[in-house]
Amino acid sequence: MPIATQLDIPLPGVESLDAVHYWAESAAETRGEVFTKPEVAGFILDLVGWRVGKNLLSKRLLEPSCGSGDFLMPALRRLLEDAPHATTEQLEPCLCAVEVNRVAYDSLKQRVSVELEQSGFSTPEIQTLTDAWLHHADFLSRPFTTRFTHVVGNPPYLRIESLPRPLMQRYRAQFRTMYDRADLYIAFFEKGLSLLEPEGKLGYICANRWIKNRYGGPLREMIAEAFHMETYVDFTGVDAFHGEVIAYPAVTVIRNGSGNSTRVIEKEDIYSEALPELAECLLNHRPDPRIKEMNGIADSRAPWLLSNASRLTVIQHLERTLPTLEEAGCKVGIGVATGADKVYIGTDAELDVEPERKLRLLTRRDLKNNRVEWTGKYVLNPFDGDRPGLVDPHDFPRFKAYLDTHRDQIQDRHVAKKNPHTWFKTIDRIYPALSGTPKLVIPDIQGEPQVAYDNGEFYPHHNLYYITASEWDLRALQTVLRSRLANAFVATYSLRMRGDCLRFQAQYLRRIRLPRWSTLSSELQTTLKSLAESDDIPRIEDTVRSLYGLDETDWNALCAD
Repeated sequence: MPIATQLDIPLPGVESLDAVHYWAESAAETRGEVFTKPEVAGFILDLVGWRVGKNLLSKRLLEPSCGSGDFLMPALRRLLEDAPHATTEQLEPCLCAVEVNRVAYDSLKQRVSVELEQSGFSTPEIQTLTDAWLHHADFLSRPFTTRFTHVVGNPPYLRIESLPRPLMQRYRAQFRTMYDRADLYIAFFEKGLSLLEPEGKLGYICANRWIKNRYGGPLREMIAEAFHMETYVDFTGVDAFHGEVIAYPAVTVIRNGSGNSTRVIEKEDIYSEALPELAECLLNHRPDPRIKEMNGIADSRAPWLLSNASRLTVIQHLERTLPTLEEAGCKVGIGVATGADKVYIGTDAELDVEPERKLRLLTRRDLKNNRVEWTGKYVLNPFDGDRPGLVDPHDFPRFKAYLDTHRDQIQDRHVAKKNPHTWFKTIDRIYPALSGTPKLVIPDIQGEPQVAYDNGEFYPHHNLYYITASEWDLRALQTVLRSRLANAFVATYSLRMRGDCLRFQAQYLRRIRLPRWSTLSSELQTTLKSLAESDDIPRIEDTVRSLYGLDETDWNALCAD
């Protein structure tokens, strides 16, 4: 698919429904604005090549969502130092900054005016340059008549549900990468990249979620088609912003051209004073143990694996030589979502319905030290066994009375409004046979693998994933999934969450490679089963390492970041 140009005109009929309409007078946190520290802005300007001595008069730099000029001000100072005798006419095309908020725009205009005055420009010249450079507008909907050699900045981090609905609809219609639950910064990537001249460079500091997750797929595809990621620096834990930021940030430099090798710096203790030296190493390809050269990371929509190169080598070897978890006879699923847990979930006494209308429920709180310690919760089951359809409430008087008591809460759910004739069903289909099926249960978000065995007593809640097996012994599989091997597969593909936790979701669990049960010796099978709930972690690790035939070096490479 060709890259859509952003040298365009606004969509007809919706010109007023841009970000200025909503955010011209808003607070910074409302519009997802975070201010970048000068050292970080300077680092990005270095990496994209906006440096003194680079004939900056011949270049054009754009800062989208510029705020008070975290990037524009140092870029202006470098421009004036590089061309101290430049005329107003020569300077006019060099800079462009767009800001949606009136207060931030006025502040930036004042800062630029003072800088130009101190450099000897007259009042009319200052007015000419600020008019040419600064724009109070919505970057995403503003048309441009020129392209840029450099695009730099810190796009707003705003979740899709925080956008006013008309604005969300406009952006989804305008940008092909605004897919699924894409956050707003995705559109800033697409438009910024589409405004680059050939060989031009974009440098953003931004949340890194898009390099692996589902909604980043179209952006990864766009870059793989026509651009090249030159540099990726993980800024997790780096004090890069004024104020606390929850998202895991990264500095990304992307060029409008072809290439194969990407310079990657994984999560490091990076200090502000070291950034200029680090930039020199990256730009001049100096040997540095912090910098890894990775080839061919952009593979269409597939996740981009940019961390822990040594671990990735081992993971890719296992992927080439072993079947997936499901190919080895296992099945991964997720527990039930009800849409109204306060109504559908409770103790035996709280759910005053017929016994056949409730199932014993397993939740995250029921798992402790890789064991099930049930706290006594049940879930209502409105389905007619494993057959299609719901039960008739009139056949179960207590169940019907309970539904009638909570009718307002149940019918207020989206699933009930969408299907008014089946208003009391849970969001997910309940299959009672799953309760009686032995399975492993794994919480979604966790720091270390927590894997518990259910011998066929419980139904899992939606914050638990479960694994059943037709070939593998589940106790033996529990040992494997508690090891660093399983954690390494998930860490390779999952995004890091707050508290340095991973998402043990089905899509990542399915990537785990597993030898076929029939190929294991009876001795190894017995040992794996015996270690299922053991606290002897060294023995678990040694046994699983033996199972996969990995030497000590490769096994150590599997340690998480």
